[in-house]
Amino acid sequence: MSRQSRFLTAEWKNLVMLNYAVDPRLLQRYVPVSTELDAFEGKTYVSLVGFEFNRIRVLGLPIPWHRSFEEVNLRFYVRRGSKRGVVFISELVPKRAVAAVARLAFNEKYSYVPMSHRVEVRADGETVEAEYRWGAAAQQCRMWIETEGPGSIAPEGSASQFITEHYWGYAAQADGGCMEYEVQHPQWQVRGAKTAGYSGELAGYYGAEMAKELAREPDSAFLAEGSAVTVYQGIRMDNAHSSR
Repeated sequence: MSRQSRFLTAEWKNLVMLNYAVDPRLLQRYVPVSTELDAFEGKTYVSLVGFEFNRIRVLGLPIPWHRSFEEVNLRFYVRRGSKRGVVFISELVPKRAVAAVARLAFNEKYSYVPMSHRVEVRADGETVEAEYRWGAAAQQCRMWIETEGPGSIAPEGSASQFITEHYWGYAAQADGGCMEYEVQHPQWQVRGAKTAGYSGELAGYYGAEMAKELAREPDSAFLAEGSAVTVYQGIRMDNAHSSR
């Protein structure tokens, strides 16, 4: 299949990734038709991810006042044949227009919420502190990481490689079908976590059952440096109504 036209270009930077092994039955209702759950060493993962979304262009054009902002998403991992992809349960951004465009173009589950972030590199050059906050002050959520050691490309066969190297997105459509789109970026350097976690009430964003899973310590956590990314226009799957 030839590559589709570019829909969006941007930079994703300083990705805080908190990863949780969960019962696959918790995710089955979110799996789009024509895909199946992907697993690492027999375990099914969800990831809570916060990152900087910079230098965004849609169809080659910048969007005034919408070029730099944060995003926090909750995602899990699927396969379609040899293609390894991501499905988003929820995507939060502080820009209403961005949320509207993503819902319209891909039927992704974007919502508007106030957000902020902080990233600091210590004098040693190896320790990074990063945090993302979202929600109103009284019910604000926060995710954070303090890294240790220098960054490096995720080792072959590692959990961090599994999490970062899914290069397709899949979105269930309102009529029961599925849209597939390619996400292109180089391999990312990652830094391991000394400490990482979140605080705040997540049930309002992800439901009580999922929030309970996220309330424990993550099974793994790391900071991905990020890079320039290209998101290509999506296509409907011809076999969208076939069995999984």
